[in-house]
This record gives sequence, structure tokens and C-alpha cells, in this order.
Amino acid sequence: MYENTHNLLPDAFECASRVLKNEEKIMALLNILQYPDERLHTVAKPVEQVDERIQKLVADMFETMYEARGIGLAATQVDVHERVVVMDLTEDRSEPRVFINPVIVEKDGETTYEEGCLSVPGIYDTVTRAERVKVEALNEKGEKFTLEADGLLAICVQHELDHLMGIVFVERLSQLKQGRIKTKLKKRQKHTI
Repeated sequence: MYENTHNLLPDAFECASRVLKNEEKIMALLNILQYPDERLHTVAKPVEQVDERIQKLVADMFETMYEARGIGLAATQVDVHERVVVMDLTEDRSEPRVFINPVIVEKDGETTYEEGCLSVPGIYDTVTRAERVKVEALNEKGEKFTLEADGLLAICVQHELDHLMGIVFVERLSQLKQGRIKTKLKKRQKHTI
């Protein structure tokens, strides 16, 4: 699965490589919205055309994600409400993946996994999701591909696609846990002001 996916997305590797080397246009670190910012609840619109603007967004999102030490980032998290996701589950940044207009077309099984989020820093909790997913999307060249994912990749795909629907992972937790997290974040915010 990973080898086939690697072959489907060679341009993502090239794109991320240019981001890391700063060989292309100047890249920008984007501001990551922090929960409970209401903009995180905006439902993203489909990308109408994969053009230079979207390719720059992808490059900026990779740079932002890598700088924040994340493994996935949805455009909604950087206040761009279009269906764009980047991810790279490797420590050496060797498998960047781009999903434009992603749609989960199949789900199978059930698993729980401890998740965190760049929009909810320092908060981790277990979330129940599908164990395996099949997703269809466009790459950064506008070419359609299909990916079958399991394990951490399946979790990450579902987590990031939730963002595109205006859902933050903590909203998949019980009301009690959500309340505790909001209280913790408010206390943290008071100490940083």
C-alpha cells in the first residue's frame, strides 16, 4: 500500500523537497488556528481548479506542518476554507502526501487511537474511527488517485477530513471531556496573556 501510494504521488515528494530547501518561491509559515476558534468549524469548499495558488498553498502548508512538528494539516486549520490536506507520517519527511478534494468512499472495521492536533496543542485523547478507509482525491497536479489506508494513515486521513467538515477531534469526545479540555485551554490562555 505505501509503495503504491509513493509511486502515485511523486510530485508531492518534489514539492515538499523544494519547501525544505527553499529553492522555489519564498514559502510562508501560516498561522494555525487554535481551538475553540469558530473558524475551525467552517465547512471547506471544493477546490475548483488546481493551479499555482493551490500549489503555493500546499507548499506553505507543508512548511507550516513540518515547523510545528505535525503529521497532518488541513487548510481549514490555517484559515483557508478549501478541501486541501497535506500529511507526512515519517520522521525524516520522506513521504509527503497531498489530498485535494478528498472523499472517503469506503470504511471498514473500528479502532481507537490516541490523537492530538496542531489546533489543540498539548491535548491528547483516544478517538474511535474506522480501521481502514479508501479515499479518492486529486494530487497537486490535479490528477485523481485512490488510496487504501489502514493504521495510522487511516486515522490521520479521517482526522484531517474531519477538519474539512468543521470538526475538531475533541468534538468526538464525551461532553464531560470536552468541558475539561475547554477549561484547561482557558487556564492556559490566561497564563500566556
